[in-house]
Amino acid sequence: MGKKIKVLIVDDSAVVRKILSAGLSKDQGIEVVGTAADPFIARDKIINLKPDVITLDVEMPRMDGIAFLQRLMTYYPLPVIMVSSLTQSGCETTLKALEVGALDFVAKPSLDVSHTLNEIVTELAEKIKESAGVKVKKKEYFKNTDTKNTIARNTQRSHALINSTHKIVAIGASTGGTEALKEVLMQMPPNAPGILIVQHMPQSFTKSFANRLNSLCSLEVREARDGDSIIPGLALIAPGNYHMELRRNGARYFVTTHQGPPVCRHRPSAEVLFESVAKYAGVNAVGVIMTGMGNDGASGLLKMKEAGATTLAQDEESCVVFGMPKEAIKLGAVDAIVPLNKITPSILSSLS
Repeated sequence: MGKKIKVLIVDDSAVVRKILSAGLSKDQGIEVVGTAADPFIARDKIINLKPDVITLDVEMPRMDGIAFLQRLMTYYPLPVIMVSSLTQSGCETTLKALEVGALDFVAKPSLDVSHTLNEIVTELAEKIKESAGVKVKKKEYFKNTDTKNTIARNTQRSHALINSTHKIVAIGASTGGTEALKEVLMQMPPNAPGILIVQHMPQSFTKSFANRLNSLCSLEVREARDGDSIIPGLALIAPGNYHMELRRNGARYFVTTHQGPPVCRHRPSAEVLFESVAKYAGVNAVGVIMTGMGNDGASGLLKMKEAGATTLAQDEESCVVFGMPKEAIKLGAVDAIVPLNKITPSILSSLS
């Protein structure tokens, strides 16, 4: 058996620390090397224990989790998985954590913590294993976020208008996707083609995520509702725990949302979205597969390509995790492999 992944659990709740420690320790590939009740204790244990991965509670005493994460990413970057509550404030804080540098998160309901934590241990263990090999880059951008966002927003508004009435862009992403999608959408002009997005995310988070993007972008971004029309200047994000599919009635494109069985272990699934876009949009679509773990969307993207759509994959260098793009490339489903900062120009040029 290979070397075990060393994990440090940071949470102010003794109950949570005990349950997560006991649960993760049952996995033969994981060693819980320590726990910490707050960021100050965690700081010393990180230096002494040198963990491979940290699990971090969203709300922490003495120093808030975001401030701790910012310092960690500046001085000692390593993979961090947030353990987040399903409250509105928990959703917003988690999205901020992902922006600052956390790789992923698991959601814990606020009620019946003992029972629900046992249920998420398997998911957490899987994300720990997948995150352990990720090379986390130093991040100091939080010191100049406002300037950077202002420049990006001013630049995107200078894009020439494009003709996008009957075009569809379908995007699938997972780990690392929240920040990658932000970069793609912030570059889009206000009359960009209709965009459909599957980002692997629990039910309570997609609305907060959409609202956050909407505040940054020149096009409208919101969580999809069953029956929504797809129009230029609108990006729809599949709601958590619901598949989203494209449909067409005459010249009108619209989406349906439903709770069919998980596909590729996910709901929503990029596979489901891509297959429906292949069927109903064909050559009038662009498919994009971005950073994420697993193989969700790979064969669906191939169906899009076979139907005449242009298909793009994010390159390995700019991915947090190269799993989903790699699987699509292996299948021959991708027309072009492009870095993150070139995805939006590639989409727009393929539709012009």
